[in-house]
Amino acid sequence: MLKILIAIDGSELSLDAVRHALCWVQNGLQARFVLANVQEPATLYEIVVSRDPDLIAQASIQAATHLMAPALAILQAAGLECETEIGVGDPAHTLVDIIENTGCDAVLIGARGKGAITSALLGSVSQELAHASPVPVTIVHHLDAPLPEASLQDFTDPE
Repeated sequence: MLKILIAIDGSELSLDAVRHALCWVQNGLQARFVLANVQEPATLYEIVVSRDPDLIAQASIQAATHLMAPALAILQAAGLECETEIGVGDPAHTLVDIIENTGCDAVLIGARGKGAITSALLGSVSQELAHASPVPVTIVHHLDAPLPEASLQDFTDPE
């Protein structure tokens, strides 16, 4: 049985990755899932103001748990086996660490939908992860607009 990491950032795009996983399962794939969220490290200001690293860590865990709750609910409602992982740091590299530590065989991640120029200048977590990951990465794009007519013909029944 495959173990698939799904990167969750709390966006609708990350839920698209969860829905994509459900489609795979409905088409016969047997898999278990790891939902992973990466929190940014505390800023110097947060460290100085709080003076309590445990309080900062607890806030990160609560934020990640909150962000992963909808994805977890979707998978649990479908009766799928899943676990959660929370990391702190650079998203792509922290996700690679989680992939390696949990023994995942593949990754699903939502795309950000930036234009080509923006993506080239700023990069994206999904692109960086695709290059750094030791396992295959599927980048799931959000379809908020209808497919062009030519593309629809590929998916329609000729009868």
